[in-house]
Amino acid sequence: MIDIATLTQEERLRLLEQLWDSLSSTPEAIPLTDAQREELDRRLDELDREGPTGVPVDDVLNRLRSPSK
Repeated sequence: MIDIATLTQEERLRLLEQLWDSLSSTPEAIPLTDAQREELDRRLDELDREGPTGVPVDDVLNRLRSPSK
């Protein structure tokens, strides 16, 4: 077993990344609470009704790169 307290910050971040990658490769294996499932369903229903919302990344980057007025 690994004693996490003995790892450097970089090693802990690497371990965290490896753990996340292993979990995200099989999202169906991660159990959701009823509240989480209901929220995901609500968001998917909203996306179906209204379509994607937000600001395209190119617009955001252009605004960030342009001088303030």
